[in-house]
Amino acid sequence: MTAPRSSDAIVVGAGIVGAACAAALARDGWRVTIVEKTFAASGTTAAGMGHLVVMDDSPEQLALTAYSERLWRELEPELDPRSELDHCGTLWIAEDERQLAALSAKHSAYTAAGINCEIVDDRALAEAEPQLRAGLLGALRVVDDSVVYPPGVALRLIELARGNGARVLEGREVIGLAPNGVQLRDGRLGAEVIINAAGAFAAGLTPGLPIVPRKGHLAITDRLPGFCRHQLVELGYLTSAHVMTSESVAFNVQPRRTGQVLVGSSRELVGWDASINRRILARMLSRATAFLPSLSRAPVVRCWTGFRPATPDSLPLIGRWEPMPGLWIAAGHEGLGITTSLATASLLADRIAGRPTAISCEPFSPMRAMAAEHV
Repeated sequence: MTAPRSSDAIVVGAGIVGAACAAALARDGWRVTIVEKTFAASGTTAAGMGHLVVMDDSPEQLALTAYSERLWRELEPELDPRSELDHCGTLWIAEDERQLAALSAKHSAYTAAGINCEIVDDRALAEAEPQLRAGLLGALRVVDDSVVYPPGVALRLIELARGNGARVLEGREVIGLAPNGVQLRDGRLGAEVIINAAGAFAAGLTPGLPIVPRKGHLAITDRLPGFCRHQLVELGYLTSAHVMTSESVAFNVQPRRTGQVLVGSSRELVGWDASINRRILARMLSRATAFLPSLSRAPVVRCWTGFRPATPDSLPLIGRWEPMPGLWIAAGHEGLGITTSLATASLLADRIAGRPTAISCEPFSPMRAMAAEHV
């Protein structure tokens, strides 16, 4: 496919990852076009929780999330009220002695990576979060973790990209990718660089990408100002989030700027079935009230589902797609796309410009070998 080049770079997908990539490339002076089949900040970005967290499921994940948190701190002065940035921190909660011992190892790994964190005992945990049930043994407090409203951030990133000359084509569906170009349902566009940032739909545009949709449920309560002050996560969340079981639930709640409490989380491998699974939702809410008993009296005003773009090894795909000239991938972030969007964009912008990258990109190469099975 040969198409006229009105842009230097085309970003497919206007979720937070695509928005971040567009902002980074436009800042570098590239003429950027963002193409989105619906509207900006929809899809997984609109459905997610919005945590900015350091995660240590693997050394590679720790390096990527820690790097991205640094970039979020640098971006903060350019955010606006729509982003709802809240420096609430995260409490990783231990229920038993085994988990308490695991907190110590987690603390050591974080400290070695320069992450500001501390272990709090049972008494300090109860003082920090009075709504938690009695009998919890302690927690790891990660001080610099935050919460944002993902659609607000994505829209702000697109504004920053537009300020550097980028254009956005909404309601324009990309139905195919080709060397240095994209096929729209109603035309063609050409560019030197194409970035597939289509999230859970990325594999539909680039066959061979090891990405599957992983459905999740969320629920949000009526306004409960001051109900919780931190993002609260059970230590067992890591097992739930990063092992490819067919379904799982884990305790994870966030305070929102609105005074509401956002309740997660669940994971299912059910293809593109977006319906609410009442059994899974009930398990998720039951898990939340097991940690926060008084949450059972809070009215839930809305429940919804979304699809995380999951990979077999729980690491995103960031880099060049060798089988097609000009094509780069920024997808497969599962539940960490909000956190790692800025690092993804920075790594790709550096690679495309031929600059050294802040961390190694090799672990995230879309060409890396992975198991064929997803479950």
